Amino acid sequence: MGRHRRYLIFPAFAGITDPQARSRALFTEAAKAIMSPRCMNCHPAGDHPLQGNDQHPHFPPVARGADGGGVPGNTCRACHTDQNFTIVGDNASYRSIPGHPRWGLAPIEMAWEGKSPGEICAQLKDRNRNGGRDLVLLHEHLAKDDLIAWGWNPGLGREPVPGTQARLGELIQAWIDTGAQCP
Repeated sequence: MGRHRRYLIFPAFAGITDPQARSRALFTEAAKAIMSPRCMNCHPAGDHPLQGNDQHPHFPPVARGADGGGVPGNTCRACHTDQNFTIVGDNASYRSIPGHPRWGLAPIEMAWEGKSPGEICAQLKDRNRNGGRDLVLLHEHLAKDDLIAWGWNPGLGREPVPGTQARLGELIQAWIDTGAQCP
């Protein structure tokens, strides 16, 4: 599909004739996924992850550590294993513990908490604050990374990211194809 036709897979954006306005609208739509609690909880502004749809401080208390995986003696991997773990019984205040082999916080330069969609957009385009990714690699990361895919399969008791990872990838590609403008 050509770069000028890709937006047609999103009929709601077809009426936006100005490419820059269309690009901003596409990112605003993608931001509904990017700014969901599943994503934001692992992109905190501080050194402590958040939990739940209300984005409360992680319990038990944990710290980012040098690599985003916790501190010696209290690492993310101590509780977060390679896959989601469903808790059996009615005594727990939560129903599952999320898991993935690369579980941990995003690097602090990738913090999104407290930022607007426009600020996150600018950050995603900045290779110094997005893990060194150009737009092609940024699309690949958001559209296909298996840790990001966890957001749509977060375990029992957790609300998934809206939409699908494939749709997020399509939105990001359409945003890129229309000039990667920020709202």
